[in-house]
Amino acid sequence: MSVKLSGMSHGDLLQSQPFGATARNFANPPLPTDFSPMFAPRSVAIVGASDNASHLAGLPVSYLIKAGFAGDVWPVNPNRRTVQGLKSYASLDDLPAVPDCAIIVVPAALVKPATAQCAALGVRFAMIFSAGFGEEGDDREQRELVEIARQGGMRLLGPNCLGCFDSAAKFYGTFAIALEAGFHAPSNIAMVSQSGAYGEQTCFLARARGLGVRYFASTGNEADIEIGELIEWLSGRDEIDVIMVYQEGVRNAASLLRGLARAQAAGKKVIFIKVGRSPVGAAAAASHTAALAGDDLVWDAVFRKYGVYRARSTEEQVDVAYAAALGVLPQGRNLGILSLSGGFGIQLCDAAFERGLDIAPLSDATRNQLHALLPYCSMNNPVDASGRAAGEPQRIGESLQVLAEDPNYHAVIGFIGTLPIASAIGKPIEEWLIAARARFAGKPVVLCLIGEPAVVRAYEEAGFLVFADAYRAVRAIAALASLAGHGPQPALALLRSDAPPGHIPPPGLSEHAAKQVLAEAGVPMLPERLVNSAAEAAQAAGELGFPVVLKVCAAAIAHKTEIGGVLLSIGSPQEAAAGFDLLIERAVAAGYPREMLEGVIVAPMARKGIEVIIGIKNDPGFGPVVLLGMGGIHSEVHRDFTLRLAPVDVAEARAMVRGLRAWPLFAGVRGAAPADLDALAMAISRLSAFAADRADSIAEIDINPFVVWNEGESAAALDALITLRAAD
Repeated sequence: MSVKLSGMSHGDLLQSQPFGATARNFANPPLPTDFSPMFAPRSVAIVGASDNASHLAGLPVSYLIKAGFAGDVWPVNPNRRTVQGLKSYASLDDLPAVPDCAIIVVPAALVKPATAQCAALGVRFAMIFSAGFGEEGDDREQRELVEIARQGGMRLLGPNCLGCFDSAAKFYGTFAIALEAGFHAPSNIAMVSQSGAYGEQTCFLARARGLGVRYFASTGNEADIEIGELIEWLSGRDEIDVIMVYQEGVRNAASLLRGLARAQAAGKKVIFIKVGRSPVGAAAAASHTAALAGDDLVWDAVFRKYGVYRARSTEEQVDVAYAAALGVLPQGRNLGILSLSGGFGIQLCDAAFERGLDIAPLSDATRNQLHALLPYCSMNNPVDASGRAAGEPQRIGESLQVLAEDPNYHAVIGFIGTLPIASAIGKPIEEWLIAARARFAGKPVVLCLIGEPAVVRAYEEAGFLVFADAYRAVRAIAALASLAGHGPQPALALLRSDAPPGHIPPPGLSEHAAKQVLAEAGVPMLPERLVNSAAEAAQAAGELGFPVVLKVCAAAIAHKTEIGGVLLSIGSPQEAAAGFDLLIERAVAAGYPREMLEGVIVAPMARKGIEVIIGIKNDPGFGPVVLLGMGGIHSEVHRDFTLRLAPVDVAEARAMVRGLRAWPLFAGVRGAAPADLDALAMAISRLSAFAADRADSIAEIDINPFVVWNEGESAAALDALITLRAAD
């Protein structure tokens, strides 16, 4: 959003820009990476400050005054002696000292000189609210702003951003209109967002949910400071446990990955909204941010690797942040349910099934205890206490305690509905549960209820999570379980081939050349021969053993079957010789000159097994990504595949196989022997390590099919393609 400055002419501000005696000369000093002076400066200059408190250029001044910010606030406006009761300065040169931070809220044409003066004075951080610097794709002017800032050792937030705040410091360097409804209470939650509007609304909804936000930052065009840097900085803050993130595209994937890795290592819970899942949404995201939106499936692989929870809506993001902020995570996915309504109990079960939570049956001990308390109720999970229990509030409390103390359940939901509205019933339940909460403090206990805000707050302060909606309650527990499964992890134990690194020939690897390279990397192959005459084909076939397969071989022919370039079940030397001539003839007829052909591959026919696809795609942002999918039509039609960032170790490769819907085929179904999962996982790991080592030269690798035989019988690549990256 562009910002207009009322009452200030271009000439006035430009005339106020000479670098006076206080200007400093820098030789590209080091850039600050500690963002504390930006979030909680001792002094702030607001360049272009307006006396109108409702004007966008006046809101930051107004908020800092109203919030009681203890630092110095220095409005800069050459046309006014005071701004909202504060002394105004004609230029930055007139300030009593160099501010820690500057807010630049002037028309776009005046941003560059204002930025230059801030950098020359030695300001360490500047926030540029003004728009018009790259949103439409031409970012030359904002690159110039960054260069100006670099020369003075200054960092830039924005342009086209909403600013930032630290609620504990009472510093609100933003024009977020939602703050008119009230400021935030400090908490263990932070929010960073590319979109100012999204971040502002999410913070508003969090406040309405009873959540404070400690730190907020809107990065806008990200000419300099990026979301990844802010995640990394927040991950080092002891006061922060939960980081909400909104991102449309990424300019610097390495920075984002560093931030997520730091958050994972520090045990922070990152709850991420990444838009652009649909093709139209991805195009809109790229247009909006002028950044790479990226393949959405690759983003999922990133989140999986770094233990990030991906929310699908703002409501879900706030709900999960609310649940994660409590700091109690389930140690598994077993859910116990106590409900005063059979219908809501069923709804909770359906939601749990959808979200992958297990409704484990009651243990005998728990069943006996519950039967003694509720002899008239259903003794299953969910426990249907029925409305009859409403007249005995203590029994409700004791029953929920019994369920929560059962070690078989990792989280518990108690549905008590509208009982809190009737104080004669609700108050005894409240008092009993709050008194008992310490006995099962180590696991999440969620109450589904409707009550007055004071009642809800009392439960929350005692350590309960409270939701009015049953589905949202289950979704929050499932999210906590996912976050609990992704704590700090050791470095990957990479498996690499003992053979020397494979040589990458020039662009245009044939199947035979690709197989040689991958075999050196440790990917298992069947023996094969490359022949260049009918006689050689007959001899090779006899040595390999019939039946064999013949395939024309040329780097230019990626899809051999389309030109009839594959012959199966060749059973004699005579057939092999004739097959050689036929394949060469077909290739030449399809437009491939004989001198372009490397020859014909002769290989033994592979016995039947489970066919999969193993592939590598070098993502422009995140680097090599490894894909595992079922062969044939399964990957494309049934979309049965999974992705991970390369490299992966053997354990993660096994997890990829278990993540396929066709996993039972590998485990052995209907009496079939299990597949050789060790051989498959080893091949995936070695291929991923090979691709990661050669990310600068390989664009794609496609092994299709890769056949996996019975346990102990190994596996092999039957076809392979390597596409090299174009030279820069």
